[in-house]
Amino acid sequence: MKPNIKNYQKTVASLSKNYAQEDFESGLSQIEAKKRLEADGLNQLVTETTPKWKLFVRQFNNMIIYILIFAALLTLVMGHVSDAVIIGFVVIVNALIGYYQEVNASDALEKIKSMLSTQATVYREGQRLDVPAEELVSGDVVFLEAGDSVPADLRIIDIDSLRIQESALTGEADSVEKTIQTLADNDVALAEQTNIAFASTSVTNGSGLGVVVATAEQTEIGKISLEVKGVKERKTPLMREIDGLGKGVSYVVIGAAIVLFIIGMLLETHSLSILSLAVVTMIVGSIPEGLPATTSVILAMGVSDMAKKKHTIVKSLPAVETLGSVDIIATDKTGTLTKNEMTVKDIYIDNHHYEVTGDGYEPKGEITEFKNRVELNQHLTLFLDAGYEANDTTLIKEGDTWSLNGEPTDGSFLTLYHKIYEYGYKNQYQELDMIPFDSDYRYMAKLVLDTETNQKILFIKGSPDKLFPMATTQDPRFNKVKWDSKVEDLSLQGKRVVAVGYQLISDGVNEITHDLLFSGITFLGLAGIIDPPREEVIGSLKEMRKAGVEVNMITGDHPLTAKTIGEKLGLADKISVITGPEWDKMSEEEQQIAALNYQVFARTTPKNKLEIISALQASEKITAMTGDGVNDAPALKKADIGVAMGIKGTDVAKDSADMILADDNFATMSVAIKEGRRIYDNIKKSILFLLPTSFAEGLIIAITILMQRDMPLQATQLLWINMVSAITIQFAFIFEPAEEGIMEKPPRKTGRGLMNKRDIFQMTYVSILMAIISIISYEWLIYTGADQVTASTMMVNIIVFSKIFYLFNIRTSKLAFSRSFFTNPKAFLIIGIMIVLQLILTYVPVMQGAFHTGSMTGLEWLISVLCGLVVLIVVEIDKFIRLRIQIRHNQKVSVQKEIRVS
Repeated sequence: MKPNIKNYQKTVASLSKNYAQEDFESGLSQIEAKKRLEADGLNQLVTETTPKWKLFVRQFNNMIIYILIFAALLTLVMGHVSDAVIIGFVVIVNALIGYYQEVNASDALEKIKSMLSTQATVYREGQRLDVPAEELVSGDVVFLEAGDSVPADLRIIDIDSLRIQESALTGEADSVEKTIQTLADNDVALAEQTNIAFASTSVTNGSGLGVVVATAEQTEIGKISLEVKGVKERKTPLMREIDGLGKGVSYVVIGAAIVLFIIGMLLETHSLSILSLAVVTMIVGSIPEGLPATTSVILAMGVSDMAKKKHTIVKSLPAVETLGSVDIIATDKTGTLTKNEMTVKDIYIDNHHYEVTGDGYEPKGEITEFKNRVELNQHLTLFLDAGYEANDTTLIKEGDTWSLNGEPTDGSFLTLYHKIYEYGYKNQYQELDMIPFDSDYRYMAKLVLDTETNQKILFIKGSPDKLFPMATTQDPRFNKVKWDSKVEDLSLQGKRVVAVGYQLISDGVNEITHDLLFSGITFLGLAGIIDPPREEVIGSLKEMRKAGVEVNMITGDHPLTAKTIGEKLGLADKISVITGPEWDKMSEEEQQIAALNYQVFARTTPKNKLEIISALQASEKITAMTGDGVNDAPALKKADIGVAMGIKGTDVAKDSADMILADDNFATMSVAIKEGRRIYDNIKKSILFLLPTSFAEGLIIAITILMQRDMPLQATQLLWINMVSAITIQFAFIFEPAEEGIMEKPPRKTGRGLMNKRDIFQMTYVSILMAIISIISYEWLIYTGADQVTASTMMVNIIVFSKIFYLFNIRTSKLAFSRSFFTNPKAFLIIGIMIVLQLILTYVPVMQGAFHTGSMTGLEWLISVLCGLVVLIVVEIDKFIRLRIQIRHNQKVSVQKEIRVS
């Protein structure tokens, strides 16, 4: 039978009928286990992989590529092999780049599959056996002990101090104390299902028995696998915009080519073969074949720069640009916004409220009162000793890194102790006996001998509601109301509260009993513990908010704790919290509204995270998701850009993500967003630079056909301009720095085209200007008696110098001859290289033969430079007028605001 995963309690009740008086250690019979295995299938996750040949073939599914393939085939049929080879080379290079990106995207499903246990200890026919975990079936009784990986989802039926680490699945830092009690509410968040052991989690303490209630894809980890498998990744905003642009340009060019071919046929100026070659030449000249290559190079250089300088590993090229358009970042809390290192921040002793500086496990900091460092007194010393001794966790130093072997809450007391006493310090206490922490009594105690005084002391720490009755027994005047108020105050701040006490023990006692503890203890005080926010995150969030990027926190934590952390971080001016169970009760429309109106999502499940991302995307928000656990994997894959933590992140999270923060520093996100915006700006600039010159080449051919003149340019010359000069000059955009105020602008709106009306207008008149200047210069030179080869060579140089001068206009939104003129020194180096290439094209005999060029006089070089300068002057006049209009508009808006305020 298939278990009802939503109600484990009913599942266990039905399974229990298979056992006499719920004698779980009898287990299933081998026959029954075999029957269920045949019915339900193996306890394993199935993954599918896409054949590599399919990955390669789908790289050609692009309108520009279709046209280039057609042009290559046509030129090959017409006998122009060199042209066909160059065009084909461009097509293959672009396909290989895309294929390489996809093949190197790791398979998160495989990593999830590898997390499942390989062996399981079960009871069958009254015997305890080790069987392959994939042969587990619903109803099997599984034995768990410390060190085991849970092989399936189990309903716990027997425990002995059983604790399970579930952080990768739920996001909770501490391992969870398991119980056998039936939960009162069936609608319980994953992190609060204390009677369930989940597949792929790890047993840290104790032992227990559990009945299998879900296997394979019906387990929680299996559902995550299904969600990862079912996620359909969206194209990045840039890729959608470039696809739209490519289709638009392709349709226009094809339409123009057909019209020109028909007109040419009617005019009968050229033979069919010459006319066909002219039309193909126009297509090759007009299609921006350098666009995919240039875009990939700019993205690749951005990826490389982020890896070297910004501790960011980007797995797919488009992802780096997507950061620049992000509207909302949905982020996990534990380990991302916080250190995932529990820290004592408050100590209440008698009427004193001490504060502790320093965060995390590194023992740097001090105890203060009213901002002043305090000297140790007897009570404070005993408090530190008690927290340190009533402890079974170890603080470890490896180089400059501090970590724990044990529980984070216990570790916070060790760090507190070593903020006062140097790490490695040996105190005078000798351990005699210990009661470890257990969920049944929620405290731990240690009996020690003070070797200096020979006094036996019992130290205890635990839940305040357990220690307060002990303190009352010792001192009937114990002010429980006062201390309950302190506990409430700390809890309202989202802090975990631990009470600390001690008892002097007589010489004859050598072991601890619970009765001994409840005979009375001397209460020492309370500790307020919190997983502290990362300090660098606060500044980063402030910068993101300034840039119009919102940050939503999604966590498995308690709502109050999550809200407190959100307020400390400054997520928003006013923080609203919603829980996973509340979210589940909403319709899709309500969820879309809630996703935009709430900043903190608490007690969430992996499914909730995926739904939140989907709701944001449904509202046309470009969404980034950061996380480190297995539970984050579906949302990481679904998001427009998934960002995983490199150090503490699980392999599943890293493989589902598009980007990895190598230093686990969320603050790197603001740097990455700025870099993404810079890259997008530079890609857009390169496109606005490339298209006018490509269209100008097409216009030259079109006008020549209409004027019934001989072709002024050869196909190889156009290929030189497009593939050599264009790409070479466009390298300048790789090194173009971010413009001032780039992080003070809101994210660009989704659904908007790559070019606005203003861009199209400029592209149009620049194309026409370049084409007319080139044709007039060509005709003038022919008129003065120059041969066609020389005139054609000068036309090539006019177009190239027009590109060079146009570069200075496009690379900055300010006037070309302003402070921005020298912000990119490498642009001048690249221009120098391009001029050298033009000299080689013009004067080297081999190049003259291959590209039909000839030597030029000084006058012809001067004309080429002046024509390029004319283009720069015209576009700069246009920019000057636009900037003046924008300044006046801003002044008018400012005045209107002042009037409204007054």
